[in-house]
Amino acid sequence: MPFTPLSDGELMSGRAVLCADIGGSFIKFGFSREPGKVEELERVPVPKTDWRELATTLQHLADKVEAGRTLPLGLSTAGLVDPVTGIGLSANIPCLTGLPIAQAVSELTGRSVLAANDADCLTLAEANDGVGRGHAVVFCVIIGTGIGGGIAVDGRTLRGAGGVTGEWGHGPALNTSVEIGGRLQHVPRFSCGCGQSGCVDTIGGARGIEKLHQLFHAEERSSHRIIADWQAKDVKAGETIEAYLQLVADPLAVAVNTVGPSIIPVGGGLASAGALITALDGAVRARILNRFDRPLLVPAIRREDGGLLGAAVLARQGVVDVRSA
Repeated sequence: MPFTPLSDGELMSGRAVLCADIGGSFIKFGFSREPGKVEELERVPVPKTDWRELATTLQHLADKVEAGRTLPLGLSTAGLVDPVTGIGLSANIPCLTGLPIAQAVSELTGRSVLAANDADCLTLAEANDGVGRGHAVVFCVIIGTGIGGGIAVDGRTLRGAGGVTGEWGHGPALNTSVEIGGRLQHVPRFSCGCGQSGCVDTIGGARGIEKLHQLFHAEERSSHRIIADWQAKDVKAGETIEAYLQLVADPLAVAVNTVGPSIIPVGGGLASAGALITALDGAVRARILNRFDRPLLVPAIRREDGGLLGAAVLARQGVVDVRSA
């Protein structure tokens, strides 16, 4: 899409940055003139198996905007990025695994490059320009195909060892039984793609709701239908959602007590199911030590552009860090 070229003043201000959201299928490439605003310029397929082709693609996209190679580039990636080594780990983009992503792209493009995973970038977007703005501690949770999260303190992400921070969806966290309809139901510790079993990731997303319904009622329904039927007071769907809320609220409450957020933006596909998020919010607030008289879990408002906007925040903060050093 066309955009207005940068003035010399904008180039010198340090406010303008380039940003890219590298997802499992497409690269969304954008440009941010100032904090809180981002323009998506192009969307191209991701070269998943050749990192040089991926970096060259980013170089071409960036040079279309600003050929002088003075603007920094922020990257949001699907997968982990070690904050110390910069090395990536991505199941969906194999060429990023084992690669020091920012360094490799920087060497090829001639630009300053910073990279973080997509959950961290959504967290940055929400903490700085979303529902978390003004909150000291923001714990952003992703509830979609999988379960993830990120933590920001004073507008900056916490990036722990190996880039694993806020990942409440993994680890043997699930209860092995829930009480629904006045009876105790066994819940097996399902195997998880991370190699462990009993992870929230195995039942917390849309497919997990379907898995629970199949377990309890031996019938197949889509997650959309289960949620709609629950809202329509269907008994079976109600039992499935009742179990889901118990299973997910318990480990999430532990994470809340540990992290201490005052707001939890919710991203991912299930964030659009407002009634489900409201119910989960009530279940979590009933289980935590700090009592809130307002919603704690709220749908994120930067879900559509969070990857790009968070990458722009990352790049802009990197410029500040360099100038402060």
